[in-house]
Amino acid sequence: MAILVTGGAGYIGSHTVAESLARNEEVVIVDNLQQGHREAVLGGKLYVGDLRDAAFMDTVFKENAIDAVIHFAANSLVGESMQNPGKYYHNNVYGTLCLLEKDERVRREADRVLLYGGHLRRAGAGADSGVRPDAPTNAYGETKLAMEKMMRWFDTAHGIKYVSLRYFNAAGAHESGRIGEDHSPETHLVPLVLQVALGKRAHISVFGDDYATPDGTCIRDYIHVTDLADAHILAIEKLRAGGESGIYNLGNGKGFSVKEVIEIARKVTGHAIPAVIEARRAGDPAVLIASSERSRTELGWKPRRDSLEEIIATAWAWHKSRPNGYGSN
Repeated sequence: MAILVTGGAGYIGSHTVAESLARNEEVVIVDNLQQGHREAVLGGKLYVGDLRDAAFMDTVFKENAIDAVIHFAANSLVGESMQNPGKYYHNNVYGTLCLLEKDERVRREADRVLLYGGHLRRAGAGADSGVRPDAPTNAYGETKLAMEKMMRWFDTAHGIKYVSLRYFNAAGAHESGRIGEDHSPETHLVPLVLQVALGKRAHISVFGDDYATPDGTCIRDYIHVTDLADAHILAIEKLRAGGESGIYNLGNGKGFSVKEVIEIARKVTGHAIPAVIEARRAGDPAVLIASSERSRTELGWKPRRDSLEEIIATAWAWHKSRPNGYGSN
């Protein structure tokens, strides 16, 4: 039986594929390569196409005995979601609906249970953030919450079990150095800071320094991408063992401000990394920190790389070796 990883050529998806292969899992990857990279897929069977293409997904399910799905295929830029919410509802919500309906039909026709490991990333809330988990602060988060609610109702109606993993700022790169973070455009703080150290940017922009935080800049919980991958695999194991559906936070439980991240990056890289204060961005909460006690006790998950310095160091190793991302040396 195989795990289907949608969006498996993307940043988190490719690391999850790599960790699954390391556990001798059979892995099938679906990615339209709009944001992902073919070079990031280190093994398994890659299908290039879109979740919303019914004929394409028929082929994927007919050609493979899939018993689990890990779903990463989504648009994920908070700022863009505030300007173009329709794009996010169509890709994230409708795309997930297409996948769930496919799961339900295959389960009914083939008389086998499809286990669904979903994710709800940075919906704009965390247990220690002061923001309610059911009240996202941006359109991206709203679409992710809608996805989570759909999974719950498909479980109620059709018995498709799911785990929704609510996690925060993924960072770092695989210890092999073969895969890492490469977005276009890049919007994540750690790679943007490292681009300055590489001389690809003149400075790092800090969006707001008047938040209600100790140094005035936003605070986020950073988690190594491989630790996130491990959590998804543990969630699949829970469901395969007959576990019930559930929702879990994933994070290190401690936050770092934008200014603190920049300072640690300066230490890791040995570069000055100039910073420029700019206006706030729409939809940015002041603080997002995860409380992940339940995921530790029920999934048996524990971050192995919880030092931000170590996380940034693995990212720095990747970006130094591939300053222009995939396809460069």
